[in-house]
Amino acid sequence: MNEAEPIQKLLFVCSRNKLRSLTAEKLFEGFQAYQVRSVGTQPDARIVITEGHIGWADLIFVMEKSHLNRIRQKFPEALQGKQVITLSIPDDYEFMQPELLDELRCKLGSYVMLPDETGNAC
Repeated sequence: MNEAEPIQKLLFVCSRNKLRSLTAEKLFEGFQAYQVRSVGTQPDARIVITEGHIGWADLIFVMEKSHLNRIRQKFPEALQGKQVITLSIPDDYEFMQPELLDELRCKLGSYVMLPDETGNAC
């Protein structure tokens, strides 16, 4: 990545921002290629998604189609022109569970450069 390229901003979305999206954010921690944030769609989320989060992001990853539907319902104008990718990762994992990290690496590899390419067996 050369100096002229702006750093891409990635937003990860799940329900409560405690397991899947937070794990995705941690996956990129310390990786200088991106700025990364994570949020949840539920009122009891650790960090609840706002229009500002959507505006900030260059690329939005939702864990399930239901997350995209909730965002579309709540922030239709903010989503205009935004690229949103549904990863189809079910809520079957614990925070930083190795299998979740593997699934994230596998599904994100087509869209972004990953911080750690080792062990990526898709």
